Amino acid sequence: MKNRKDQARIALERRQSRTPVFDALRSYVRAGTLSFHVPGHKHGKGLPEFTRFVGRNIMNLDLTIMPDLDSIYKPHGPIAEAQELAAEAFGAEFAHFLSNGTTAGIHCMMMTTLRPGDKIVVPRNVHKSVVSALVLTGAEPVYIQPYVDNYLGIAMAITADEVRQSLRQHPESKAILLTNTTFYGMAPELERIVEIAEDYEIPVLVDEAHGAHLCFHPGLPISAMEAGADMAALSTHKLLGSMTQSSLLLTRGDLVDHDYTKTTLNLTQTTSPSYPLLASIDVSRKQAFFRGHEMLTHAINIANWARYEINNNIPGLYVYGNDLVGQLGCHDYDPTKLCINVRALGITGFEIERILRQGFHIQVDLSDLYNVLCVVTIADTKETVRALVHALSEIARKYTVQDVREQVIELPPIPALAYLPREAFYADSKRVPLEQAKGKIVAEMLMSYPPGIPLICPGEILTQDIIDYVRRLKKADVQIYGTEDPTAEHIKIIR
Repeated sequence: MKNRKDQARIALERRQSRTPVFDALRSYVRAGTLSFHVPGHKHGKGLPEFTRFVGRNIMNLDLTIMPDLDSIYKPHGPIAEAQELAAEAFGAEFAHFLSNGTTAGIHCMMMTTLRPGDKIVVPRNVHKSVVSALVLTGAEPVYIQPYVDNYLGIAMAITADEVRQSLRQHPESKAILLTNTTFYGMAPELERIVEIAEDYEIPVLVDEAHGAHLCFHPGLPISAMEAGADMAALSTHKLLGSMTQSSLLLTRGDLVDHDYTKTTLNLTQTTSPSYPLLASIDVSRKQAFFRGHEMLTHAINIANWARYEINNNIPGLYVYGNDLVGQLGCHDYDPTKLCINVRALGITGFEIERILRQGFHIQVDLSDLYNVLCVVTIADTKETVRALVHALSEIARKYTVQDVREQVIELPPIPALAYLPREAFYADSKRVPLEQAKGKIVAEMLMSYPPGIPLICPGEILTQDIIDYVRRLKKADVQIYGTEDPTAEHIKIIR
């Protein structure tokens, strides 16, 4: 028995050591083929200034679909093999490479499982790509308002009980969409929610943009595929080292029509993929398989060191950790996310972000009114994390610590839905000043980015609470997005 297991492991490692897309690209370049195809820069020769800066190798790999390199539209060669290896490594039945981001995967998941008018259970704190998919599908959202932590001032993950209650009220729902983990690192009760979905025989779709690394370390929350979810869209570029805009769509189970998934994906997936992006997925998958545990152990350890130093040695700052696990909306958490709360310093996270960037040349992942989020990845070292902790210490010593424990934080409640997002998006509309739109049905989104969680979505009725919150954000010099008006002083409403 042991010998068979050893042989199976050796065979698995032999397969996973391959990088079919990357190998095919290198072979093509080494062959010195004379190019009479696009892209027009032809290995960088047509764009010398740019090529001198980024390097000839990357330009050599920037190629187009051809027999040697396979087609992402209908893969049968290196891309097909690389996708099979990715499915095996991430515990899925099928994997699809994405070179136009996880947004394409989210759109595909929802377009595959929903028809116009279908209901889908979703957390309110979803990414804007989910709302845009509601417009594309014509589906109706059944929003769950997650618990908002009164100290951190952020929305948590949704709970299994909240999902069960939503399905009891809307048993005709056709799917559930979850975020694993949230932008701030909180994980939902994935396994329990999957069990609930099985009772209703509907698929669980997971926005796992911040969870591509989860399945490679036991110290991290459970991944979508491990929990038995049906579809998951992963940003391999965020935490596994592939290039920006490279992602994966994973599928499994009988509730997903896998052929139709590919057909749907081809509606929005580019037919001119970036081969450097595809190759980076290939290599990052191989690295994660062989070194993921080791590299993530290091990342977790130095992140936990920073968490300890900040909580114990920098007055006025707080980073949540194990103390939050088990509280409402935090079944588990990703320790590589350092959500640094700055409320007690009497300044906003936006201000801390600016000070770090301008005074210390440190850029955080996002900031909000009360926090800055720093992501520790497999690329970080003790030196980079130590520099962050030192900078935070230098900043904090300039402020007086305040007692803010009694100051309850409330985010605007979910506004009423009057039109389906698709109906509102295509409705006859006009642009009016934001202050005059109270009580009106809006035809566009309004949000700060990152994290790209809409304050209001198409089809919802604008409330004074949201107007006041937007004004508060703008007063803090936060950029507001989503409206056609770049200043967000105006918003489109249905006539």
